[in-house]
Formats: sequence, C-alpha cells, structure tokens
Amino acid sequence: MKTMKWLVQREFWEHKGAIFWAPIVVASAIVVFIGGAVMYAIGSGKFGGDSITINGRHADMTMAFHTLSAQDQQMFVNAMSSGYMAAAGPLYIMLSVIVFFYCLSAMFEERRDRSILFWKSLPVSDQQTVLSKVATALIVAPLITIGVASFASVLILLITCAALGFNGVNLFGAVLTSPQVYLGPLQIVGMLPVYALWALPTVGWLLMVSAWAKSKVFLWAVGTPVIAIIIVKWAEKLLGTGMNADWFIQNVVARGLLGLLPGAWFGFEQVKPELLTAGRMMDFGNLFAQSWMTLAGPSVWIGAIAGGLMIFAAMRLRRWKDEG
Repeated sequence: MKTMKWLVQREFWEHKGAIFWAPIVVASAIVVFIGGAVMYAIGSGKFGGDSITINGRHADMTMAFHTLSAQDQQMFVNAMSSGYMAAAGPLYIMLSVIVFFYCLSAMFEERRDRSILFWKSLPVSDQQTVLSKVATALIVAPLITIGVASFASVLILLITCAALGFNGVNLFGAVLTSPQVYLGPLQIVGMLPVYALWALPTVGWLLMVSAWAKSKVFLWAVGTPVIAIIIVKWAEKLLGTGMNADWFIQNVVARGLLGLLPGAWFGFEQVKPELLTAGRMMDFGNLFAQSWMTLAGPSVWIGAIAGGLMIFAAMRLRRWKDEG
C-alpha cells in the first residue's frame, strides 16, 4: 500500500503542472471573468438594467423580485442553489483533455527519455506502476478538478449574491441555507465511480498505445480508430457484409476515445435530456441519479472488462517492450 501511495505521489509531482496548476489557472480565469463582468455591470448600473418590465409595467429590480410570489422566489433561489456548480463546467471539459494526454504519454515518455531504466531498477513491479497511472487518471486528477471547480463555483455564487445585494435583493441567507448548495459538490464526488467505469476503456486504450508505440503516439491512438471506421464503412457500403458502421462508431470508437468526457455516458446510453433537468435548469440531483442508473445496463461493464484487458496488455508491454 505504501508503495502504491509513493508511486501515485511520483505521478502527481511529475505532472503537477497539468493535474494541479492548470485547473487552478483556468478556475481563476473563470472567477475573474465572471466576477469582473458582474462588478462592471454593478458599477455601470447595468446589472439587470435600470428597470425591468413585469406584466407590462416598469419596476426596479428590488420591487420586481418582491412582486414575485413566494413560490416563484423560492424557485429562483432553488435555481441558484442547484445550478451554481455548472459555472465551472469548462474545468470538467479540460479534465478530459488533461487525462487524455497524460495517459497517452504516461509510458511513452519514460521510454523516450530512458528514465524507464531507472524505474525498472527499483523493487517496483510493472503492475504497480501501471495501476498507479490508472489511479492518477481516474481518481487523483478528477478529485483535484472537482475540488478546484467546487471552490470556484462557490466564489461565483457569492459574487452573484453580492451583486444582487447591491441591487436590493438579499439572498445570502436563503441561498446559503439551501441544502443543495452543500449537496452539489458531494453529488459530483459521488459520480466519480461512474466516471471511472465509463472512462476505463479510454484509459486502457491510451495506456496500451503509450506502452507500445515507438513514435507518433497521438496518431496511433486516434488514427487507428479513424482507419477502422473507414474500413467498416467501406465494408458496409461496397461489400454488403451487413456490418453496422454506426453501431461500431458509437459502441467501439466513441467508447474508446470519448470515455474521459464527464457525462459522456448519457450519450452512450441515450438518456433523455429532460431527465437531467428540473424545469429549464440543470439539476445535479437528477444528474447523480441518472448517472448511477446507467450502471444497470451491460454496456458499461463490457467496456470496463475491455479496458481492464487493455490495461493488462499495457502491463505486459511495459515489461517486455525493448526499445533497443
């Protein structure tokens, strides 16, 4: 156990810039951009406009909010409380890019710079080394991103409440006492096992290519599925083999390349968008429930088994691959 912890720490320190600092920089940019936009709107008197129109009459923002029914006011508070985590959405997209290229270079780079000779001289097995890279990709990097995204989202929520307060609408108490404000980050953490299972085929494929390719790793990882699509399309159209190219693209190629994208499982399982929302707002409670429901089908488990086999192949390749 101590060996695995040490190996994961090694991966973190070697890729700290991408795994740790990149999310912080992007999160800071998101907070500064949104916070700056809100503060500029306050300073110029354009936050919500000098007046708004409700039922054909003009009113300032304070009057407009208080003319809403108690139910509508509560709906407004609920929308802020349940949807504020979406403000840091770009961070989760960036996570998939970071992990993609991390896995792609995880074993290729140590062979290219010959540092593999040093690591192989240590009493650490290839299985432990590869599993530490899997843990970094599926656990460490997502947890860091979730933590940074949650902190940034809370800051944006507080800035929004402050902006509303400057306009005479004090929602600090109503928003900060809403359970959903605190459940949101926990629900995202609770979806991490779902993410790991759906991402396993992509991680396995990238690590296997990283352990095998001598050069041009990206072309091997992406070009091979593209060529496979062309061959299957050609066989379907010209040879009449009865192969379903669309099924192959969705269930093999997309699963192998897009599994790291958070929420991709909704597309793989064709979950209806209305099941993920509450009214017009994204609801993290629905996202959490529907994410776990996707584990009821066989697709995720077949992909996880395929990913596990490719990770095993990466272990064997790391042991026997000879660059000399």
